[in-house]
Amino acid sequence: MALVAACYSGSPAGDSGDELTAASASSSGDPPTTSVGESSGGSAGDDTGDPVKPFMPGPPVLPRLTQRQYLNSIEALLGPGLPVPLLEPDTNPYLFFNIGAASTTLSEPGVQQYEEAADLFTGIVFADAPRREALVGCLPAAPGDACVADFIARFGRRAYRRPLSVDEQARWLGMASELSDGDAWQGLRHAVAGMLQSPHFLYRVELGEPDPIDPTRLRYTSHEMASRLSFLLWNSTPDDALLDAADAGDLLSEVGLLAETDRLLADPRSRTAIRDFFAQFLDLGRLDGITRDPTRYPQFSPTMIESMRTEVRLLVEDLVYRQQGDIRSMFSTRNTFVNSELAALYGVTAEGATPVTFVPVELPADGPRAGLLTLGAFLTMNAHETENAPTSRGKYVRTRVLCQDVPPPPPDVDLKLDPEEAEGKTLRERLEQHRADPSCAGCHSFVDPPGFLFEHFNPIGAWQDLDNGYPIDSSGDLDGKPLADARGLADLLADDKRVGRCIVTQLYRHAIGRRDVASEWPALDEVADDFGAAGHRFTELLQILVISDLFRTVAEEEIDP
Repeated sequence: MALVAACYSGSPAGDSGDELTAASASSSGDPPTTSVGESSGGSAGDDTGDPVKPFMPGPPVLPRLTQRQYLNSIEALLGPGLPVPLLEPDTNPYLFFNIGAASTTLSEPGVQQYEEAADLFTGIVFADAPRREALVGCLPAAPGDACVADFIARFGRRAYRRPLSVDEQARWLGMASELSDGDAWQGLRHAVAGMLQSPHFLYRVELGEPDPIDPTRLRYTSHEMASRLSFLLWNSTPDDALLDAADAGDLLSEVGLLAETDRLLADPRSRTAIRDFFAQFLDLGRLDGITRDPTRYPQFSPTMIESMRTEVRLLVEDLVYRQQGDIRSMFSTRNTFVNSELAALYGVTAEGATPVTFVPVELPADGPRAGLLTLGAFLTMNAHETENAPTSRGKYVRTRVLCQDVPPPPPDVDLKLDPEEAEGKTLRERLEQHRADPSCAGCHSFVDPPGFLFEHFNPIGAWQDLDNGYPIDSSGDLDGKPLADARGLADLLADDKRVGRCIVTQLYRHAIGRRDVASEWPALDEVADDFGAAGHRFTELLQILVISDLFRTVAEEEIDP
């Protein structure tokens, strides 16, 4: 087979449609330009001796709700049990769906799908008398009466994530009357369906207001902060209590923000939102659809991919919630959770484990595994069907763990290696042909050395001693630090300051829906310092971030990255 050995294993997902409609909005999600190895989230001047420039907030974005945010918001507004409609797929350039939602335009079919979904939802709700009465909270006597007007104000506040303006209230009340055909319930259904198609519901309109502390920038309004907080911590629209806090102006103060942050974090919905963040950050979506030849890999089973995904989820949740420990240790810990098939894959004893029961285990102190980068999920999704992918594994370390940028290969480069069965050649030797090419050497000399550290783990994460019949050389390095294997990398990452800073950067990108810009790096450094002082506990990072100027202020216009 031909092996693709590109520095950039796949281009970011692009726009989901190229038609700009009246119901679509877009803003740039392009990253700052960086060279091989340059961190896209480092302080300006830290390595050059130049003075660090003061923090200035970055540009606003107008993200459309992701599919999960849309469905969660519909459930919050209309109640559970509604069907899942066909919607335009999310994209995740630069890791996160929120960035795709802020940098892609909605196609004309996508607009139609929102219309059909609104009609579907309201048809179900308003055809069910007990359900519609519970939703509206009163019995309208006539189209446009006080009951209708009160409901429109309350529902509009929840849907728009702020109180309706006088004109908006009049518009929707007028629609409820005009389209009722004498039936107040029918009029209400049309008004609700209309609000569910409004850009004020489908898009997060967060543009800011003059900041009384600093006239050079804007601060987000109290209601915009409610939206930002809720979508970060619940991946859903604000509830009434959060909107009440916004009405009172509480979300313009650190005290008010922290009080609501604590309340939202105590809700089970926050666990789901945090799980979604780590799934995107760690790229677990790439496990979808992976298969392996059971003849070549007899340990592989149809359930193993889901077992690998569950292992990572349990590991992260244990660090975040049960231990409330240093989240960086996910890349170095010897603790994990396995079922019977993962225990067999890793060669560890796991008393009580079954195909469906996961139990905590401690990996051997003298063994080859420690941290997420030696577990099945990472090793399998960064491998080809029949052999390893050192370049992909090294790129993952650079971009996701250290937040360093790796550019795509030149367009005219031949990405094919010698066939896997090439006589007398290991995969490492075949990759040398790219490192010998001047147009490829810069990238491959950057990503391959850490990628080679994982060569003892095959494409399902099992241990292997030979490659094409020859002993494996798993030596490599990270930025000039010689390492013997992946276990050495785990030990190095345990105290690497860049890991904590990168987690801050990735969370910020996820939270705001775009890449960070250079003017924000000083504030990101401050958040990272506070994160370190808090023992790198993830829930404390969330609290630190939401009260930071990064999360609360925005530029009046787009600034150069």
